[in-house]
Amino acid sequence: MGITCTATPGQKNGSVKTVSYKNKDTMNQLNPTQRFSDRVENYIKYRPSYPEKIMALLRSECGLTQTSLIADIGSGTGILSELFLKNGNTVFGIEPNDQMRAAGEKLLAKHDRFISVNGSAEATTLANQIVDFITAAQAFHWFDRENSRREFTRILKTNGWVVLVWNDRKTDSTPFLNAYEQLLLTHSLDYEKVNHRQIDHQVIRFFFGSNTFKVATFENYQQFDFIGLKGRLLSSSYVPTAGHPKYQAMIDDLVSIFDKHQVDGKVTIEYETIMYYGQLLSEGT
Repeated sequence: MGITCTATPGQKNGSVKTVSYKNKDTMNQLNPTQRFSDRVENYIKYRPSYPEKIMALLRSECGLTQTSLIADIGSGTGILSELFLKNGNTVFGIEPNDQMRAAGEKLLAKHDRFISVNGSAEATTLANQIVDFITAAQAFHWFDRENSRREFTRILKTNGWVVLVWNDRKTDSTPFLNAYEQLLLTHSLDYEKVNHRQIDHQVIRFFFGSNTFKVATFENYQQFDFIGLKGRLLSSSYVPTAGHPKYQAMIDDLVSIFDKHQVDGKVTIEYETIMYYGQLLSEGT
């Protein structure tokens, strides 16, 4: 049983409400809770947002309204949370990483319906059956799926929805993206172990408990000069940072790739935004 979250929306002056919780869970040997701690600045500046079409789909197919309560699990710096806040929703931003959570609180301080919670997918601290939607953007592959499913079932209202979203970077649609993918395979520390592409249809089916979930895809992209491309690279938890023995060789290769493929000083990273959405089938039904 989680701890009841007693924070309430509507605090004046646009300040962010924070619920404290000491996460007692050991996620796994890759320590996803801490691995983004030194990536926050680049994450804020250079990670892509999500298409507005997501919101239109959730309104038309899942009954999303301004009064729907949202739990954004692994909310990070608040990229997905902000879409719901702009829609008028109250959002519980559940984030176990102190640095990422602090960044989200700062960036979303103007939204008085954002409630920052120091919790995890497996222990959100929220009350039973409190939210209409659970969302996770770029985060589900870090969760302990059995324990998080149990927690999601606990905090969701009857007929509530789970929405899992990824910006899936295309790896071979252009010569630049092919070269960028090869750079990651060559220089990353554990890219192949933590790549979210390990989440396939079977994993999603098992999590939802049936094949009744739906899948939607949207086109998305970012354009970068070299400074932006470097920041986007360094926002990834699986690449070496300055001072690591592999760092300089990686940056040298990035310079070469950019110089070869830039057009008018820019390169384009293309994404397919993938969204799985549905209702969890209760165990035993």
